[in-house]
Amino acid sequence: MIVIPAIDLRDGRCVRLRQGRGDQETVFSDDPLEAALRWKKLGAARLHVVDLDGAFAGEPRQSALITKIVVAMAPIPVEVGGGLRDFRAVESVLETGARWAVVGTRATRDAAFLRDVCRLHPDRIVVAVDARGLRVAVEGWTAVVDDTVMQVGARARDAGAAALLFTDVSRDGTELGPNVEDTAALAREIGMPVLASGGVGRVEDLKKLAAIPGVVGVVVGRALYTGAIDLREAQSAVAASA
Repeated sequence: MIVIPAIDLRDGRCVRLRQGRGDQETVFSDDPLEAALRWKKLGAARLHVVDLDGAFAGEPRQSALITKIVVAMAPIPVEVGGGLRDFRAVESVLETGARWAVVGTRATRDAAFLRDVCRLHPDRIVVAVDARGLRVAVEGWTAVVDDTVMQVGARARDAGAAALLFTDVSRDGTELGPNVEDTAALAREIGMPVLASGGVGRVEDLKKLAAIPGVVGVVVGRALYTGAIDLREAQSAVAASA
């Protein structure tokens, strides 16, 4: 399992939201490119970038900045999400050099789109399943649909997505610990690579997630920025527990 630093972009800055709420924002850097290079220097194996402005608007808004980050991170692969709700938006992200495009809202609401985008871009689509309880949150986590996490996960698997990014929205940005139980249940039932996210606050949380079969990575944001988790120490601890 790898530890994946997160960079959430809003108004050109690197921020973290608490439980996905736009009014619960903490700015960690006015220079997201500098933050990305910091994680590169510390040995990140992958970077997770979210265009929060795009997620709320429904279309990419930080493309120029994302391109700079992707180029600067090379050869380290980058996954990018936020507002990718049509084929052109997905293609534009992949054209920046990003290794994976992370799709959520449209993938949840449109099974045909999910199937077709995975076919057009094999092994380059990560499906984001953002949970509020058993239901899936969409549109920058501002709405909830009737579909369950398991239903969306099964559709992603059947469409041939590269991985499933599971986030418990209620824990995201809190550092109170991840939802280990639901993450394990999802990985067990769906049977495809899972990336865990939300609530990680200490190295022990990472060890618990690393023990779940099928969890290949965990996205960490606030805990890395506050210093609660040191990236190099976390990588070593996870490797030792494997």
